[in-house]
Amino acid sequence: MAELKNRLKSDLTTAMKAREKTRTASLRMGLAAITTEEVAGDEARELTDEEVQKVLAREVRKRKEAAEAFAGAGRPEQSQAELDEAAVLEAYLPTQLDDAELTALVDAAVAEVTDQLGAAPGPKQMGQVMKAANAKVAGRAEGGRVAAAVKAKLTS
Repeated sequence: MAELKNRLKSDLTTAMKAREKTRTASLRMGLAAITTEEVAGDEARELTDEEVQKVLAREVRKRKEAAEAFAGAGRPEQSQAELDEAAVLEAYLPTQLDDAELTALVDAAVAEVTDQLGAAPGPKQMGQVMKAANAKVAGRAEGGRVAAAVKAKLTS
């Protein structure tokens, strides 16, 4: 079993004993999403730590989108509850890259693609650069941020 999943389960037990409602609900939700992912497809399987992180990142993104929707609908208390849940799950994800680190990784990905093509990539090669950049970023930045950085680099 993935080490991260075990940590989530033990933290859930601790949160339940301490009667922390938000933390308990968030961890249950995260574990339910992991279990759903494990049984999706043709046969059940154990997720790796990387796959568990992807599921948790997806859940955090859902919570943030829901918080924006609630805030836009004039429901600040529900919006804050969603943000609190997202914060609990974010604690289990790797720290996000800052802009300078992301730019450095994108530069390295562009250099890698330049070596493969023999010429500097342009906007048409964005897919190749994104593939290389996402391999380097490895879940430490949202896809939208990576895409924006790659696009800025290729169009400049």
